[in-house]
Amino acid sequence: MTSDANLEQRQHDDAPATTSKTTQPDRALSAEAVTINRPAQELYDFWRDPTNLIQVMENILSIEQIDSTRSRWTVKAPAGRTVSWEAVITDDVPGERITWQSAEGADVANSGRIEFQDAGDRGTVVRAIIAYDPPGGAIGQFFAKLFQREPRLQSRRDLRRFKQLMETGEIATAARTREQVEEETN
Repeated sequence: MTSDANLEQRQHDDAPATTSKTTQPDRALSAEAVTINRPAQELYDFWRDPTNLIQVMENILSIEQIDSTRSRWTVKAPAGRTVSWEAVITDDVPGERITWQSAEGADVANSGRIEFQDAGDRGTVVRAIIAYDPPGGAIGQFFAKLFQREPRLQSRRDLRRFKQLMETGEIATAARTREQVEEETN
C-alpha cells in the first residue's frame, strides 16, 4: 500500500476509539455498561430504531431518520446552545452490536458502538462506547461537564434510564408529570 493510500485509510477509520488503530489522543472517550433483565434481541431492536432513543436520552432534542443507516441528531449543548450531526451506521450485527460514525461536517465529531452481550439468567450486558472530539478541546469539555452536557455523564445516566424503561416500562423521575398535577388538583 502506498503512503497516500495509508494516509487515506487512517483518515477514514470509523472504528470506535477503543478499537481504532488511528485514535487521536485528544479524543474524549466514554465506556459505560449496565445489565438489563431482557433478551439481547429485544434491546437491540429498541436501539436499532434511533427515534426510540429520545425516550431514554435526556439531552436529545430530536432524531430524524434519513434512511436505514443514517439519522440526523440534534442535542442540547452547554450555555443553551444546540449541536447537530448526521450519524451513519457503519456496522450492524442484529442482536449483538451497532457501530456508528458522524458524517463529515458534524458539529461534534463522534463515533461509537453499543453492544448487547447475553448474560444468561441475568439478561443482557449493554455496553456503550463513545468517542468524540469536544468542541473547544479541553476547555470545551470542562464547560460541558460543568453544565452536565458531557457525554460521559450523559451515557451513564442514559443507560440507567434505558434499563428502567426496558425492565419496568417507565423511567423513574422526581419531577411531577402533567397527569400527576391534574390528579392532585381534581
